[in-house]
Amino acid sequence: MGEEEFAQAGSAEPVIHESVAPESGEEWLETFDFKELQRGQVVEGIIVHVSENEVLVDIGSKSEGVIYGRELERLGPEGLAKLQVGKKILVYVLMPEDKNGNIALSISRAQAERDWRKAEELEKSGAIFEGEVAGYNKGGLIVRMGRVRGFVPASQIVSQGTNTDPAGLVGKKLWLKVIEIDRARNRLILSERAARREQRKQQKDDLLSELKEGDIRTGEVISLCDFGAFVDLGGADGLIHLSEMSWRRVNHPSEVLAVGDKVKVYVLNIDRERKRIGLSLKRAQEDPWTVIARQYQKGQLVEGTITKLVKFGAFARLADSDVEGLIHISELSNEHVNHPKEVVKEGQVVTLRVIHIDPERHRIGLSMKQVSSPEYIEQDWQEEIDEFEDDLLEEDVCSLEEDEEDEIA
Repeated sequence: MGEEEFAQAGSAEPVIHESVAPESGEEWLETFDFKELQRGQVVEGIIVHVSENEVLVDIGSKSEGVIYGRELERLGPEGLAKLQVGKKILVYVLMPEDKNGNIALSISRAQAERDWRKAEELEKSGAIFEGEVAGYNKGGLIVRMGRVRGFVPASQIVSQGTNTDPAGLVGKKLWLKVIEIDRARNRLILSERAARREQRKQQKDDLLSELKEGDIRTGEVISLCDFGAFVDLGGADGLIHLSEMSWRRVNHPSEVLAVGDKVKVYVLNIDRERKRIGLSLKRAQEDPWTVIARQYQKGQLVEGTITKLVKFGAFARLADSDVEGLIHISELSNEHVNHPKEVVKEGQVVTLRVIHIDPERHRIGLSMKQVSSPEYIEQDWQEEIDEFEDDLLEEDVCSLEEDEEDEIA
């Protein structure tokens, strides 16, 4: 039930079909069994006569139905122009027999009846439709569905600004859903909130059908919890587990993300049956362990910050990196150590020796006690020479650039 149908229902024009009546009146009468008409019935008939004061409609009864002048005045010039002999029209039975013995008919009542029926179909199917806001009051918004007046309570409105300035929504179109109908009380309740839920459900189904593991998507962080962060991918939410936040150790998602952040995420897994999406933030970035083998080598001296103490040792984050290595308790000191807190504390910056590298398993072993080990004297000496030569080369380059600038000046 789309916008086009309701736009048609909202007009003040009669409901007319283009098909033409059979050539013979007898053929037309044969299609009816002349059942007794009841007040309130909506029936289809064929226009057989049009004048300024009345329109006669053959509705298959023993006598023709009449649409009187007052009813015709409501149609306006455009509506009247469509009332042509031979065309089908939907009418409402006002009186099966008036004082003149005629069947009194109404076009406007038929339109309203049709609109109520469409509203009932929408309620039954749960479909959403786009309606234009016609007005407002302190309780909510007024939306007309043809000749039926629908009401959107304030609690069912989600568009921005409605709580402070509902007048700003007049004339705008909203996606709505029928949530309550009471024809006896002329009550039709609509909801933008429910329509949004339906839209989001459809968007989620669409996204789940097209999403693939390994995709890189952009989303917005909508909430944080102890075990991770939820990201809106544009119709469906995915979870970044705490372990997938960063290549470094993270105790809480707030250390990395904030609600409202725009992030690129890697699609780890999709459970279409349970409609769950697993995401990774760190896998959408370059894995720092891929360059560990090039940046570091066994025996190299590095600077690190102690990040966590455990019974079996201490973790340290290498300078200018998200990579953490383990200083086993046996590598903290040449003396016996019962607990790492006897030697180091969290946040302390220390010099360390790389004693083991395993990029594939994302592990790097560090040592404090081997920083001054005689085993690495020659290697340390060579590193100092290389560093000294690099400094000299940098000084020579800077000096050459200064000379060139002086010559140009």
